[in-house]
Amino acid sequence: MTSMTHEAREITGGVDTHGLTHHAAVIDLLGRHLADQEFPATIRGYRDLLDWMRSHGTLAAVGVEGTGAYGAELARVLAAAGVTVIDVDRPDRKTRRLKGKSDPIDAYAAAVAVASGRATGTPKSRDGVVEAVRVLRVARRSAVKARTQAMNQIRNLLVSAPASLREQVTGLDRAVLIRTLARLRPCEDLARPLAATRAALRLLARRHQALDEEIVGLDAGIRPLLQQAAPALLELFGVGPETAGQLIASAGDNPARMRSEAAFAHLAGVAPIPASSGRTHRHRLNRGGDRAANNALHTIVLTRMRHDERTRVYVERRTKEGLSKKDIMRCLKRFVAREVYRALTTTPRGQLTQTDLIPAA
Repeated sequence: MTSMTHEAREITGGVDTHGLTHHAAVIDLLGRHLADQEFPATIRGYRDLLDWMRSHGTLAAVGVEGTGAYGAELARVLAAAGVTVIDVDRPDRKTRRLKGKSDPIDAYAAAVAVASGRATGTPKSRDGVVEAVRVLRVARRSAVKARTQAMNQIRNLLVSAPASLREQVTGLDRAVLIRTLARLRPCEDLARPLAATRAALRLLARRHQALDEEIVGLDAGIRPLLQQAAPALLELFGVGPETAGQLIASAGDNPARMRSEAAFAHLAGVAPIPASSGRTHRHRLNRGGDRAANNALHTIVLTRMRHDERTRVYVERRTKEGLSKKDIMRCLKRFVAREVYRALTTTPRGQLTQTDLIPAA
């Protein structure tokens, strides 16, 4: 009879992540708490954390909280070292009320969630072109919001502006309005309301122009990345650069982590949730998932309902069957989710046919 050595013992790790430090813990196959320790959130700290875990035995997997935030770089380092990384949700409030809250408790809870099989999610790798698209879209989205805010402020100022100024720009479309206001001459006497309004409008218009240029530049950088990351997705009817960017960002650089198109449908919040009881058999709307991805699917469906003849035929048929417009759109979003999953994972470029673009009649 041989005894199990310390090095051969299989262990599972768990990490509670924070901005400056990460707290790690390890447990054995029986769930016994072996040790926990805090490490700095630096490259050296990540390596020390991995070496420390491996010093307790054979590392089977590591559960990491916040792989999309504070734990993103740690997850990349562990994956590069050949360690299986599992995305672990933070404990809910009820669990924390019952068991308390501390870094060691959360780290051990992450390890237990992995060892018990309760946590099985594969995190996004965040190490490829899709991650580049995501971060550029963050800057673009911020620029679009700032441009909209500048335009709203311009219109609000014009409502109460002196009539002599307001009448100069009445009836102009947005592009001409911005160019006209950007050419206003400044006045040194800002104590006069007219002069102050002219100065404010000039600054806002020039800010609008600068944001326009910023958005154009970001679009020029994002488009070739989208072609590289998901050419088949862009070939789908109704999918443009903005919706494609959001969908691939939601799927990540490793969309194969979603084991089926049903898993992607749940991610996008378009998978119906069973709500049956007794003799009542029904499903309710899924309000979970990535709402930005859900909005992208909604935009694609609206485009198809307006411009795709086969989709319009489908809507007409389902309307005659008694379905409401909302129910029809939910059905279409589910079909679109299936197509998107195929385009992101298995369908080569150019292999999609027109029959793939609409649910079967």
